[in-house]
Amino acid sequence: MINISTRLLAGLLLAAALAGTASAKPLSYALPDETAELRPSPQPGFEAAQGNCMVCHSVDYINTQPPGKGAAFWQAEVQKMIHVYHAPVSEEDAKAIADYLATTY
Repeated sequence: MINISTRLLAGLLLAAALAGTASAKPLSYALPDETAELRPSPQPGFEAAQGNCMVCHSVDYINTQPPGKGAAFWQAEVQKMIHVYHAPVSEEDAKAIADYLATTY
């Protein structure tokens, strides 16, 4: 059996919880300007990387990868972005991006 003080306490806790969520505002913030750029290349993967990779992360992510890792490494990285992180990259663009990254980085 619940007594009145228990009901009152439960009511006060519920009111406090609802009041806290009613005054909550979504946070917004401005991202800093991009400071890094992809290394230019005449390869089709350069444009594909600009159009696909920069949607989710900065060039700094690419720049911090170990140099000289080769085609297999970059192919695996691009496939990870597609299959693990669900990046909407076509297979044609994925191959071009991996080739560009392997050659350029």
